[in-house]
Amino acid sequence: MSKELVKAMQVLEEEKGISRAIIKEALESALELAYKKNYDQAQNVEVVFDEKKGSIKVFSVKEVVETNYDSTLEISLEEALKINRAYEIGDKIKFEVTPKDFGRIATQTAKHVIMQRIREAEREIVFEEYSQYQDEILTGTVERQDARFVYVNLGRIEAVMPVSEQIPTEQFAMDQRIKVYVAKVEKTNKGPQVVVSRAHADFLRRLFEQEVPEIYDGIVEIMGIAREAGDRSKVAVRSRDKNIDPVGTCVGQKGQRVQAIVNELNGENMDIVEWHEDPTIFIRNAMSPAEVVDVIFDEANHSCIVVVPDYQLSLAIGKKGQNARLAARLTTYKIDIKSESAYAAYLEELANQPVIEAQEVSELTQEEAVDTVSEALPEEV
Repeated sequence: MSKELVKAMQVLEEEKGISRAIIKEALESALELAYKKNYDQAQNVEVVFDEKKGSIKVFSVKEVVETNYDSTLEISLEEALKINRAYEIGDKIKFEVTPKDFGRIATQTAKHVIMQRIREAEREIVFEEYSQYQDEILTGTVERQDARFVYVNLGRIEAVMPVSEQIPTEQFAMDQRIKVYVAKVEKTNKGPQVVVSRAHADFLRRLFEQEVPEIYDGIVEIMGIAREAGDRSKVAVRSRDKNIDPVGTCVGQKGQRVQAIVNELNGENMDIVEWHEDPTIFIRNAMSPAEVVDVIFDEANHSCIVVVPDYQLSLAIGKKGQNARLAARLTTYKIDIKSESAYAAYLEELANQPVIEAQEVSELTQEEAVDTVSEALPEEV
């Protein structure tokens, strides 16, 4: 057993990167527990493993005391002096108590410790490897699917894609190769877990980096993404080179670049708009494909009214409010969309509301002023 154990430790160090010192420490701790369990011994024991010879010895450690009250843990000074005249109170003396049949237990324990260390080392290696891929795209193979996850084989690990990270319109076949975005890599009791996504906004960002060299090189920059996975996305881009059109660059010749991304996402609609530092221009662009007549801001509430032609109101709002919702998320402004006629009526209504003179208000108490304003306002607004 001793030679096999030494050889196993050498292999672990060379192939798994686990130092002998770590294995030795773990093995000695495990053997101490094994000794106490199998021999029902309460004394303080210490197991010493000689990694050169491969020998294992068990020692009972006793403290030198004036009077011995517990022979399993203590030895009297009188007895200690018979062993060596140099011993003093408080010293620790080791007595070898290695059982004759301890080799069998040691073998079983050593195998268990080594296997455990191998599993831990492999888990750590896998964790470190896939941590490097976090926020990146990998290609994997669909292995199986249940109500909670799609399981994707990434090579050395089976990643999980929760329902929340799946594109609702997608269906996968077994062994189908798919691209996934590594959203999270974490340690669990069962080992490292990799969570992947196809619904994440950064999955779309990485796809653009793969398809558009100018984005990968930093010439064109993605300033924001608003995405409803499987249905529609809006992407705001700007160019660091005034001679390069950021939108045209992303679309590509005859739409080839953006079409490759749309195909990867199974037909997800894509609006690519130009980012602008002027919020008025940016909001106009974000409302694409609808035309915008005017943008009126309420900076105090970080909101605005977007006025559009009457015939484009439905287009501006979008199906179930999607266009307006995505534009709001892309620009970070709360957007209220009104048609030209509705906005004109809104202005007229504001103009017709009675105004209380400032001097009159100042002469009223707070309670009287509230009552006066309430009476002045129409019943329905």
